[in-house]
Amino acid sequence: MSPACAQLETRLGHTWQQRELLTQALTHRSFSAHNNERLEFLGDGVLNCVIGLMLYQRFPDQPEGRLSRLRANLVNQESLHEIALQLELGRHLRLGEGEMKSGGAQRPSILADALESLLGSALLDAGFEVASGIVERLFGARVNAINPTHQGKDAKTRLQEWLQSRRLGLPDYALSQTAGQAHAQIFHVECRIAVRKLTTVGHGASRKAAEQMAAEAALAELEKG
Repeated sequence: MSPACAQLETRLGHTWQQRELLTQALTHRSFSAHNNERLEFLGDGVLNCVIGLMLYQRFPDQPEGRLSRLRANLVNQESLHEIALQLELGRHLRLGEGEMKSGGAQRPSILADALESLLGSALLDAGFEVASGIVERLFGARVNAINPTHQGKDAKTRLQEWLQSRRLGLPDYALSQTAGQAHAQIFHVECRIAVRKLTTVGHGASRKAAEQMAAEAALAELEKG
């Protein structure tokens, strides 16, 4: 077992007994025909089931439609990509030479798919309870941070509605900085609300993610009064 894989397993909270399942989960189709696509299918089902259960238990008074929107916000590619980056999952992937050279180890779609593949792999290796535990560890803080009164709306939408309800106009978003290499860039975005002389900053692996973070920060400042 390589030290790198041991670190990944520590972060996930599970040590694979069937090592070939872990290897397969980390293998992209560009590397081998024996890749992680089928495991991704399985992991997607695990993820949706466990997140659905977490939301169902945490928000007993919320209707089905709102729970569905909350789940969609949690299991989208952007969210999975952010978690995969935190796990440093890219450095564990087995990619074909062309995919490696083009920055596939940091590509959101590849990282999101690999994370789901790990969940499917854990299910086959140790059962649903273990796979569920991984999901709960990775997503627990995000679920706990949800405010159900937001009705599953993203931060930019909520900020826009807050401003419009007070006739304060729309916020302005501006890209202030792009850092890192082309395949692993970090975007820095400012959210400016001129009438309140307020500027907040967000950063993320995409401009969209950075805008959402900046909007969330702006909302927090405005709601302080």
